Amino acid sequence: MNQLPADPTVLHPIPDQPRVVLLKPLVKSGLIEVGEYSYYDDPDDPTAFETRNVLYHYGPEKLVIGKFCALGTGVRFIMNGANHRMDGPSTFPFPIMGGSWAAHFDLLAGLPGRGDTVVGNDVWFGYDTTVMPGVRIGHGAIIGSGAVVVDDVPDYGIVGGNPARLIRTRYDDADIARLLRLAWWDWPAEHITAHVRVIMSGTVDELEAVAPGSGVGVQESDDHGTPPADL
Repeated sequence: MNQLPADPTVLHPIPDQPRVVLLKPLVKSGLIEVGEYSYYDDPDDPTAFETRNVLYHYGPEKLVIGKFCALGTGVRFIMNGANHRMDGPSTFPFPIMGGSWAAHFDLLAGLPGRGDTVVGNDVWFGYDTTVMPGVRIGHGAIIGSGAVVVDDVPDYGIVGGNPARLIRTRYDDADIARLLRLAWWDWPAEHITAHVRVIMSGTVDELEAVAPGSGVGVQESDDHGTPPADL
């Protein structure tokens, strides 16, 4: 069995599937940070992610996406640059139209913002989801297709709808705390490779049993990513 980790630096990780891109080697903006192996899937032009899927991103707020996140087609992050004034009779941004109206550009300065948009590790975004400015999405969360995320999402929460509401959590509080301590996404790539089956389909107990420092080394696991019977 091939025990070499996948390459996080290739743009298209799946041969003959240009619709899938790894985001870390793709993004160039200093306002976007993406962890290794997080990918975006789009049949049209996934390489345009920075302009088609991250909107109104004029700074200084950042978009931060963790490792091992799966972004379905049409995921969009609305950034703070989309804000309009709401304290007067009209929300229309007259100064951007030019002419003498441009003299009032100060009316567009200092609009309230919610800070950086931060996505944890191992988050799955369904088709056509929208994330509003300043939202923080916890590790292991699932965002249902078509959801409009306006509030923070807890670790291992499942949300859906418009506005998105918490449907349930994937684990109870005790197991969520254990998963956060284990933080498998920070394990060495070789260790992840040896235990992919446990990471994908095992229990929290099994994941804990193969964690680095648990006594189960990379070479000690069998092809199913579980400890040999004599351990």
